[in-house]
Amino acid sequence: MTSPRQQQINRQRNGHVLVWDQNGLNEIFEDTKPRCFQKRFFVTFMLFLGMANAYVMRTNMSVAIVAMVNHTAITDGHDDVFDDECPNSNLTEVEESQDGEFVWSSAQQGYILSAFFYGYVITQASLAIPIPFGMLAKRYGALRFLGYGMLINSVFAFFVPIAARRGGAWGLSAIRFIQGLGEGPIVPCTHALLAKWIPPNERSRMGAAVYAGAQFGTIISMPLSGLLAEYGFDGGWPSIFYVFGAVGTIWSVAFIIWVYEDPCSHPTIGEREKKYINNSLWGTNEMKIPPIPFRTIAKSLPFYAILLAHMGHNYGYETLMTELPTYMKQVLRFSLKSNGLLSSLPYLAMWLFSLFISVVADWMITSERFSHTSTRKIMNSIGQYGPGIALIAASYTGCDRVLTLAILTVGVGLNGGIYSGFKINHLDITPRFAGVLMAITNCSANLAGLLAPIAAGNLIDNQPTIAQWSKVFFIAAAVYIICGTIFNFFGSGKRQPWDNPENDHINDNHEAQRHNSSGPVTIVPASPKKTKQ
Repeated sequence: MTSPRQQQINRQRNGHVLVWDQNGLNEIFEDTKPRCFQKRFFVTFMLFLGMANAYVMRTNMSVAIVAMVNHTAITDGHDDVFDDECPNSNLTEVEESQDGEFVWSSAQQGYILSAFFYGYVITQASLAIPIPFGMLAKRYGALRFLGYGMLINSVFAFFVPIAARRGGAWGLSAIRFIQGLGEGPIVPCTHALLAKWIPPNERSRMGAAVYAGAQFGTIISMPLSGLLAEYGFDGGWPSIFYVFGAVGTIWSVAFIIWVYEDPCSHPTIGEREKKYINNSLWGTNEMKIPPIPFRTIAKSLPFYAILLAHMGHNYGYETLMTELPTYMKQVLRFSLKSNGLLSSLPYLAMWLFSLFISVVADWMITSERFSHTSTRKIMNSIGQYGPGIALIAASYTGCDRVLTLAILTVGVGLNGGIYSGFKINHLDITPRFAGVLMAITNCSANLAGLLAPIAAGNLIDNQPTIAQWSKVFFIAAAVYIICGTIFNFFGSGKRQPWDNPENDHINDNHEAQRHNSSGPVTIVPASPKKTKQ
């Protein structure tokens, strides 16, 4: 039983009221806690699978393009020679030639890999500001926008082989752009559904479980893509898109049919669970969200700290995710079969480390030995300095394949600290507008991320040498470290004054003209009268 004194301390802590302090909630919580098959757990599981599917679609091209390109033809057509700095004699898995059917330069490959992110960024921007996609998301709900978006992404995967064979690099880029458009809603809409379904005292572990799907999808995608490229049908690499496209389509249909926008619209949810969720979230079935204070957000240094940390992370992460299979083929000379499996090891380490470090972060805060601000900065430093240092170290390992892979695995593994750093920091500084801030920072971060494969492709174009790849790694490392340092200077774990409900009248005055003309776009709890989405 919590003492009145402890309740008072909890209420004052970081501007939040703990869920179990709300009147009449203990009885509901005790009544629903023992039940294992709650609807919110099913929603969490489906969102986890959705995040995994999204990252499968995002990463499978990185492995497939290694099998699609005729590296010998590219070499024969240029004065530069294929990198032969690393000998083949000390590793049985190395192979001399495994060429595909397309003659695409490294620069062209970089544009193909980045095409997905152009579409992804457009949808992200549309969710953050009041233009057509954002208005559709507001009107029809996060569930439909997410479900149908992923359905588009999955269905168009079937057209990748046709587009590549008939339309070449530009045709393939167009299909990948459309797939990116479909996947754009995954992060902000997942954030919105978690806000509607998951009580605050469960949000840390449920959120970690859902976003762990990103690493899980990468872990599944890379080795299976390598095996399908080696042994699959229709020439190997096309089977990657047929198989994962089918899986994604099945998930999208199941998600649209079986998942509901909010507890109030679910026809079979238990009354006790529905009351528990609604009372723990809002204390009532409805909640009024004020206009978004864009002007004050634009002056907030903690917001810019999150923004730059997110951008720096995405640039470094996309460099590794899209280019690591190519590096392992061109320089370390791994076969396709082993390439996918070994490329997934760093993301397995990241997945496991993110789950472990989130528990440590929660302990640091609950033990009251560390503030929210210091915890976020420590975790984020691990998550961004770790891979930055690892990339620098990997630039000096030369042809030592085992050491290079070990360093990259540890570095990317430490990257898991960002989930307890800047990623969750949105909720610290603005619980009410966290979904909007996530859309804004995620959009900007993916703009930075799409530059990564373009920069790498141009740096190694016709020169896939260790020296050129070192430049790619050094640039990514510098971005990681600089952006992590900015977060340490300006980041905060405190709820910002512009998120305080007592200041809403000030925000209303500042934003009145803006919202009279276009209306705010934000993610709000659905009305209790809302029907099945």
